[in-house]
Amino acid sequence: GALGWPVSGYYNVTSGYGNRYHPVLNHWSFHTGIDIGCPTGANIVSAGDGVVLFAGWYSSAYGNVVIVDHGGGLATFYAHNSKVVVSAGQHVKKGQTIAKAGSTGLSTGSHLHFEVRVNGSHKNPWNYLK
Repeated sequence: GALGWPVSGYYNVTSGYGNRYHPVLNHWSFHTGIDIGCPTGANIVSAGDGVVLFAGWYSSAYGNVVIVDHGGGLATFYAHNSKVVVSAGQHVKKGQTIAKAGSTGLSTGSHLHFEVRVNGSHKNPWNYLK
């Protein structure tokens, strides 16, 4: 099934999937998701029904993260959140608020870094966002 848009009301993609010049590290690197610009506190919503695999501080790069398992090897990854409002093991519905946007981790401003992973490998989210 197609995934839904992960930020309620904000559609400005500030960085796409693929090779890019990293805005913080200042070198070329592969961007494993898409960045969607939005104000701190904007509602980050689950792109599909699933179970929360991880919710909380992930790393100095990604900050506060939520990972949702949609079954069949498909998972979505939401990074840089100011606040996480779900917990691991919780069942979520498509469109349900799972976090509040922010700029935690390695980030130049408030946005959502959104990834689609299939069997652990990142994929181009545009192939799933229909």
